[in-house]
Amino acid sequence: MDRLRDRRSGGDPALVRRRASLRPPRTLRATRPGWCFVAIIFGVGFAALNTGNNLLYLVFALMLAFLVLSGLLSEAALRGIEIERRLPRELFAGQANPVGLRIRNRQRRVPAFALSIEDRVDRAGEPRTTAGRTFVLRVGPGASVERCYDWTPDARGDHAFAALRVSTRFPFGLFVKSLELAAPTPALVYPALHPAADGARPDPRRRNDAAHRPGRAAMGDAVAAVREFVRGDSVARVHWRRSLRMGRLVVGEREGEAGAVVEVLLALAPGLSPAVVEQRIEAAASEVVHHLDAGHPVGLHARRTRFAPSAGPAHRRALLAYLARVTPESEAEAGGAREDSA
Repeated sequence: MDRLRDRRSGGDPALVRRRASLRPPRTLRATRPGWCFVAIIFGVGFAALNTGNNLLYLVFALMLAFLVLSGLLSEAALRGIEIERRLPRELFAGQANPVGLRIRNRQRRVPAFALSIEDRVDRAGEPRTTAGRTFVLRVGPGASVERCYDWTPDARGDHAFAALRVSTRFPFGLFVKSLELAAPTPALVYPALHPAADGARPDPRRRNDAAHRPGRAAMGDAVAAVREFVRGDSVARVHWRRSLRMGRLVVGEREGEAGAVVEVLLALAPGLSPAVVEQRIEAAASEVVHHLDAGHPVGLHARRTRFAPSAGPAHRRALLAYLARVTPESEAEAGGAREDSA
């Protein structure tokens, strides 16, 4: 969460500060009604100069005063705006991630009206894009307003929220006055997730240690826990008595399954196409999230990297962060096999 103020940060590099000093503090753009109003002003002024009519001079002066009043009120709406951005703990590609904005008016007497806020994000090698927009009708003096928008990133990896653009058409809708607030905030986007049914299907790349432990059966006789039935589960595993009691289909997990330790295998090679690479990474991330949510210790084994099976929020973040940044080239360039643990 970053506090964004209408002033330059003292920690910016010299080049960024120089560019910020040359950038105008506000930008102004006329709307279609604004252009029509300006054309009428020129027409009235031209008629007043040619005819010498005092009434036309008075109308011309009132229209110019109207423009000045519009500029003063729009400036008052933008001055003193402070914004806090709140990112969720986990950001996933291909799905809507809620991003919260807290808009505060630091002015003591003047309210802010009709604020349109546009959040922009950067990614390496790509042009700046708009993450989302929101609108605030009124922010009272010294008050704050909460708003939220959904950001759907297209790809995994490192992103950076770059700036917030605050605009207003207040009071008459003739001009759009905008203020850009520099707001660099890094964001790590995890791979896209597939439905839980994908993780429930048998996969030759997934190793279930409970099924390979000597002297321990993979299926016990007593039910250790129940979970929701998902597409892909065998009907033979449905616990009918509890399903009737709970009013929905549930699957019973036997004692042998409850102690399962899952290791997800990720096979990446430099010769694979980008589509296949992303498909395998997304499948591995779906496996990791599905089994961690089920309470199983999960490990990850790639070509030169191995995470020991474990559980917990820190281990979950370490696995997803690795999957968000991994590429076939990075695995091939690794000096040797290494084992990580969270």
